[in-house]
Amino acid sequence: MFDMGFFELLVIAVVGLLVIGPERFPGAVRSCGLWIGRMKRVLRETRTSLEEQVGVDDIRRQLHNENVMRSMAASAEEIKRTLSEKPFDTDSESSIDEAAESDPELNNLNNSAEKKSS
Repeated sequence: MFDMGFFELLVIAVVGLLVIGPERFPGAVRSCGLWIGRMKRVLRETRTSLEEQVGVDDIRRQLHNENVMRSMAASAEEIKRTLSEKPFDTDSESSIDEAAESDPELNNLNNSAEKKSS
């Protein structure tokens, strides 16, 4: 709102020095600083009391909880969707037999395993 840079402050100080005079200028600057500090304190206290009355902390907490619940619901949906998808072919014996037929080394291992189990 009041965006003042160093140059603007310097111009105000020089004009103030010329208008007020060098004897009263330090006291005037000090009293302006005190007034500005008091106004900031009053505004901060007003803001704090207003936030307490409105319950800003409760609203922030509720919004955070709603965001957490949304992310949990999205995760639950993703888990349900993943579990409902058609699983891969679990017929392991047929896939082992097909692999054994195409690979003679695997066929030998499969035969030796069958002999040990018998």
